[in-house]
Amino acid sequence: MTRAVATLLSLAVCAPLCLADYSLTVLHTNDMHAHAEATKVQGQVLGGYARQATLILRERDKADNTLLLNGGDTFQGTMFFNTYEGLADLAYMNVIGYQAMAVGNHEFDRGPATLAKFIKNAGFPVLSANLDVSGEPLLRDLVKPSTVVEVGGQRIGIVGATTPDVTNISSPGPNVKVKDLVASVQEAVDELMKDKIDKIILLSHCGYDVEQDLAKKIHGLDLVVGGHSHTLLGDTGLKNIVSKSPYPTVVQGADGQKVLVVQAWEWGKVLGRLQVTFDDDGHVKSWDGAPIPVTEDVPEAPFVASLYAAFAKPIEAQRKAVVGEAATALTRNNADGGSTMGDVIADAMLAATKKYGAVAAFTNAGGVRSDLEPGPVTYGKLIEVTPFGNTLVVLELTGAELKAAIDHGVSGGGMLYPSAGTSYLYDSAKPAGQRTADIIIGGQPLDPTATYVVTFNSFTAGGGDNHDALKAAKGKRTDTGLVDLDAMIDYFKAHNPVEAAKERRTKRAKIDPAQARQAS
Repeated sequence: MTRAVATLLSLAVCAPLCLADYSLTVLHTNDMHAHAEATKVQGQVLGGYARQATLILRERDKADNTLLLNGGDTFQGTMFFNTYEGLADLAYMNVIGYQAMAVGNHEFDRGPATLAKFIKNAGFPVLSANLDVSGEPLLRDLVKPSTVVEVGGQRIGIVGATTPDVTNISSPGPNVKVKDLVASVQEAVDELMKDKIDKIILLSHCGYDVEQDLAKKIHGLDLVVGGHSHTLLGDTGLKNIVSKSPYPTVVQGADGQKVLVVQAWEWGKVLGRLQVTFDDDGHVKSWDGAPIPVTEDVPEAPFVASLYAAFAKPIEAQRKAVVGEAATALTRNNADGGSTMGDVIADAMLAATKKYGAVAAFTNAGGVRSDLEPGPVTYGKLIEVTPFGNTLVVLELTGAELKAAIDHGVSGGGMLYPSAGTSYLYDSAKPAGQRTADIIIGGQPLDPTATYVVTFNSFTAGGGDNHDALKAAKGKRTDTGLVDLDAMIDYFKAHNPVEAAKERRTKRAKIDPAQARQAS
């Protein structure tokens, strides 16, 4: 055989290998919120880090090239966070081998110092391209815009992003600045492309709708692994659980290529799994995958179960102490637009502050973090419902200021759930400033010129969720020092058993479809 013939044969064998497609399996979670243990949802037990670990190990055994990512908001939500400030979650993430995480807004709930300690101990990069932390000494050089991970001989670029609302809905402090989202993400992607990286993932904590928009606007993206909106995508097969859209959601990117957008609901109830095949140019060619429910029949990984048994032991007695009973289910999101769980929180706030002259109380929708099933209610479960440790602030507001705050909530910024005797009608199709009507405060129609003494939590009273009318109010302001969780405990003890309110306090107007289209 001549050397030329041998060379041709060698090339013939090598060509399909050299041009072979590359397959990557992305495993992902988001919005874990310190839910190390399983949660009961619609009568089904879902989640738990020990069961999630079993599924991650199974999927790694099946695939040659895997990447494990987290879309942010690991912090806040249970006594595990209240006690260990994210380090209990980090122990699991390090052990199971996460490879990158986006900065979520709740990562700042206890300020930069707590996040800095988390990142310093993390065995993976924590990313956000649109946060400028150069002026914050505690975080400088810790939060990176992007990283590169080698998987199966291929370099995968990962860019992080954080919701631009972070300064309004958490506590990053004055030294953390938010840059333009699209421009900063594009800049980070461009830097990766200059380094000849052609497979790029946006690891985002911006919310499903924003993430689809980013997929359309950013050149060079292949995949968006998201978080923040707690969106369930795809068919899980779970009873009475409805997803919002397909998994993945396919978007045409700015350069005309397909971009796949995924999320994995919340609290580790599912494990996202997406196998993506790239062509030789690094473009998405095909895909397969679905969210995998973390159900009760999945065995717990012993090394993770024992880890959390150790974390749970010091807090077990307090966590399991029964403070009362729920006579009915209390849900954070009702089908009619209200929240029976929010009603109870508002009632507890009012009960705790009547001695200050309060005639009504409001809690923000984002502050209602969990449902309660009928039955005994423990201290640990109430922390899951109200985990933030806000104090109760009593404000003197004019009727006009109060209406502005209620209307702002309906307009998309921290909807306000009222206490008993207070209610309003809302119509989201109307122009901002005109979306509320028939407002009743403490049993009486609202008078724009009257003065009302009303209770809010310290987050909304201080302008959280962009409640500028509350922040700027000129009337008397009293921070009672009473913590919302303590008010809830006292309320459950005094009103045992607690049941869902029968009256509808936030009433959605019937909207004419043509009117809704015109308003949008």
